[in-house]
Amino acid sequence: MPHPSPLSLVIMGVAGCGKSTLAAHVAEVLRRPWLEGDALHSDASRAKMARGEPLTDDDRAAWLDQLCDALRREPGLVLTCSALKRRYRDQLRAASPGLCFAFLDLDPAEARRRVEARSGHFFSPRLIDSQFATLERPDAEPGVLRLDALRPLAQLRDEVATWMDNRSLNDPPPMLHALDDGARWVLTDPTALPLAGGFLWNRRLMIQATCRGYATAQFMQPEPAKYAHAPNLEAKTFMQPEQAYFAHHPGRFVYVKDEDSGALFSAPYEPVRAPLDGFRFTVAQDALAWEAEHDGLRVEMTLNLPTDDVVELWTVQLTNTSGRPRRASLVPYFPIGYMSWMNQSAEWRADLGGIVASSVTPYQKVADYFKNQHLKDKTYFLCERTPDAWEASQSAFEGEGGLHAPSGLQGELLAGGDARYETPAACVQYRVALAPGQTQTWRFLFGPALDDSEIAQVRATYLSEAAFERTRAAYAAYVDSGCGGLRITSPDAHFDRFVNHWLPRQVFYHGDVNRLSTDPQTRNYLQDNLGMAYLKPAVTRQALLHALSQQADSGAMPDGILLVAGAELKYINQVPHTDHCVWLPVCLQAYLDETADFALLAETVNGRTVAERMDAAMAWLHQDRDARGLSFIAQGDWCDPMNMVGYRGRGVSGWLTVAAAYAMKLWAGLCADAGRADAASRWQNAAQDLNDAANAHLWDGDWFARGITDDGVVFGVKSDTEGRLYLNPQSWAMLSGAASPAQRERMLAAIDEHLKTPHGVAMFNPPYSRMRDDVGRVTQKHPGSAENGAVYNHAASFYVHALYDIGDADRAFSALRRMIPGPDEADLRQRGQLPVFIPNYYRGAHQQFPRTAGRSSQLFNTGTAAWAYRSVIEGLCGLRGCAEGLRVQPQLPSTWQQLDVERAFRGAQFVMTVRRTGRSQVLLDGQALADGIVRGIAPGRTYRLDVELA
Repeated sequence: MPHPSPLSLVIMGVAGCGKSTLAAHVAEVLRRPWLEGDALHSDASRAKMARGEPLTDDDRAAWLDQLCDALRREPGLVLTCSALKRRYRDQLRAASPGLCFAFLDLDPAEARRRVEARSGHFFSPRLIDSQFATLERPDAEPGVLRLDALRPLAQLRDEVATWMDNRSLNDPPPMLHALDDGARWVLTDPTALPLAGGFLWNRRLMIQATCRGYATAQFMQPEPAKYAHAPNLEAKTFMQPEQAYFAHHPGRFVYVKDEDSGALFSAPYEPVRAPLDGFRFTVAQDALAWEAEHDGLRVEMTLNLPTDDVVELWTVQLTNTSGRPRRASLVPYFPIGYMSWMNQSAEWRADLGGIVASSVTPYQKVADYFKNQHLKDKTYFLCERTPDAWEASQSAFEGEGGLHAPSGLQGELLAGGDARYETPAACVQYRVALAPGQTQTWRFLFGPALDDSEIAQVRATYLSEAAFERTRAAYAAYVDSGCGGLRITSPDAHFDRFVNHWLPRQVFYHGDVNRLSTDPQTRNYLQDNLGMAYLKPAVTRQALLHALSQQADSGAMPDGILLVAGAELKYINQVPHTDHCVWLPVCLQAYLDETADFALLAETVNGRTVAERMDAAMAWLHQDRDARGLSFIAQGDWCDPMNMVGYRGRGVSGWLTVAAAYAMKLWAGLCADAGRADAASRWQNAAQDLNDAANAHLWDGDWFARGITDDGVVFGVKSDTEGRLYLNPQSWAMLSGAASPAQRERMLAAIDEHLKTPHGVAMFNPPYSRMRDDVGRVTQKHPGSAENGAVYNHAASFYVHALYDIGDADRAFSALRRMIPGPDEADLRQRGQLPVFIPNYYRGAHQQFPRTAGRSSQLFNTGTAAWAYRSVIEGLCGLRGCAEGLRVQPQLPSTWQQLDVERAFRGAQFVMTVRRTGRSQVLLDGQALADGIVRGIAPGRTYRLDVELA
């Protein structure tokens, strides 16, 4: 039977991709009419291509008109057409609602080979380069099926036929879909996940932007600062979870006004919130892009960053997709916000080519006047093209209409006003006339500056098409430099996409810029740089040395690591915590496993070797205990807000007791590897001391308690109605060896019963509903949020690591997988986040508050990333370094039959296939590897591993 759908199909791609052959076969299967688009080229165009001259838009105009006529005449037509540009495809779409495109993807070398091999065709091989230069890939467009042109014809035919069978005119685009094997994600509905966004960073700047256009940016000078502010006076604080957005929140917006009808819409979606005919928010590794279409006008916005400078590069395009001439105003609106109560203003600067806002950072002390001389108190919005009008006063632009219908847009032109001790905004207007299919492009720069000369220099450096292209390429290379050396192919494609692209990116961000802080918490600094051991081990090495350079003579580590001259400990780093020494051997273990660089232990830091400083840190942990042998907690351990358990000097931490034991256990193993047998024995015995103390005073029958308060009250036990079972003490008791096999079974059963949720493993349960003043402010947080019983992914990542350590692959993968949103639409909507990072938490309290359970914090600053990446590499894939070489011991979930892995390690490449065959063995280049350790690894060599699992 003929295909019932009226949808037509264009098979597109560069010359040589196989359009005609595939079209004939697809048309036969679907019983559709088909048309060879090349047959409609004029004789002049054929002759021109035969001479190797590329066709122009004018050459193609009449040809495209004929193709549109054919689509109108023949519903269900299968058409071949190169369709290289977006505007060509849009013209075809206008002629055939719901038009589908099958894109045959081919690299230039193969295209050239194919074209050179065929005979009797008018197309010259000399045109291949121009075809690829013209090609605007359609991946992010709706109704497009990408195909690998190298696949067998029968497979391509069947995939296209099946795809077309399942499509209809009324099919909505999927809410979220992946491009480039998951390297990009596209959201097609601005209301489905309204808080979802992505982030970009460089060494001095970070910006997080939502699908609807709101943005939060900060830069270093050297302390964190902002150049786009809230509309009121802001308190200085760290990045907040579950950031609330409101109409006047900082953002990057573009209004479009139809000059004939007066109709108004905005891109990406805010502030007008007009219903859109098409929407796409694309999160790529190196860019963020938005596309909003309304009534035949499409706005495209793209954000790029340079590798070092503090400047946003914006490309904005307006396209007429309506098929008729249009007159419109394009009005970028970048609110600058309340800059200073002392002095703020803004005006159009013709000499600089943009709006410049100026302010004075408030101060009281005379000494601060001199400190503030280096601050970038100006914010600029620079335009490549001079606008027709502008407005620099936020209130004048908004007027009485509100941001959804600003008074400034009610007239023909913006008023050209300035801001004089008024809240500034950057708003410019371009009036344009667009022919059908025509696109106009604008480029803008947005950022902070010290003075006018810096603004002029930024403009000269970046504000041109060529500079934008250079910057894009350099930034893409910068991000790619931290892409990691791991690639997996498993039965879970969604998991693969995240692991291959987004997880290493998040790890790189943390280790590359240390969360854009000048005094990162010591535990954060060491764990973030633990992750860098798998990407750039030299960075981890330097971080360890730098951290140890700030160790106290007693062996204690400070609460924060100062990174620049003049930096001071701020916020939480002014509160005493007792866990920071724990993270030294944890980080060092990962580094030495990856590199076997045991020479590091002999390096001298401020008069003591690394080994001596590690001994001192472990000695400090060992002595900072009470008479029972339990570790003091002071005003917090890993859990910062657990600040009142031991503030009077007597309270102890159950988690820290077993964590310190694990740290000593790790350091003992490293000492043994380094030939320090006496030290290894000393620290193994010390670890056992702590494990024994934990069992004597903290074991509650089915799990370990969280601690004992200043008043001697044991908490995190069965008798508690809230905060009964904590995850961390159980995870680290498994790692330290405090938990026997029998105890582990009881602990795991309790975790399954009390902490396992649909969105991951909760940090503890039940959450606290009221203040408990012998535990601290953690109990004041809303139940299920943050550390008060959320699915706190950092804690869950410790649990995953512990599960892999004891060989519980199913539980480990289950907990790991739940950190990643999707792919089910219901799960994505509940979490409200794109699968481009692991947030620090998902809301817990799923029994008490199911409506909000699973909601993402949207905060990508988290130590989870490093631990999750480590667990994938060393646990799931089982490729863990050791002193001798590489230990091979993959741990697949029981539902997986195969896993393929590529991993770079110590300069060599390992290609591994893991299969379930009913027997256990490891083959290295075809030879059995008895103990599963690859030794004598040669840099530059590729090794083949075949692993069979029972």
